[in-house]
Order: sequence, then C-alpha cells, then structure tokens
Amino acid sequence: MEERINELEMRYMQQEMTIQELNEIICRQELTLERLQRDVALLKEQFLDMAPSVTRDADQEVPPHY
Repeated sequence: MEERINELEMRYMQQEMTIQELNEIICRQELTLERLQRDVALLKEQFLDMAPSVTRDADQEVPPHY
C-alpha cells in the first residue's frame, strides 16, 4: 500500500512540474504574441503612410492604363 502511495505522490509531483512548465511557456507565448501584434500594427501604419494609393476607395476611378 505504501508503495502505491509513493508512486501516486511521484506522479503528482511530476504533473505539478509539467503544469508549471506549461504555464511558463504560455506566459512567454502571450508576451511574444502581444509584441508581434504591436509590430504588425506599426508595420501596417508605416505601410499606409508610404502607400496611400493602395487604400483608395472603390468609388475612385481606375487609371486608364489598367
């Protein structure tokens, strides 16, 4: 009986360690995701500043060379 209890305790400790490791990974991924979202927003803003004609409305007439 004591052997089974020891085995269960070992499994519990391993699961706790795994949960902690996964939590740390998720936290790092969240930070990375937030940084990437900021970068994409900045790049989008820069792109729109550089190429305003790309965002022309559909109402605008297409130039004759198209």
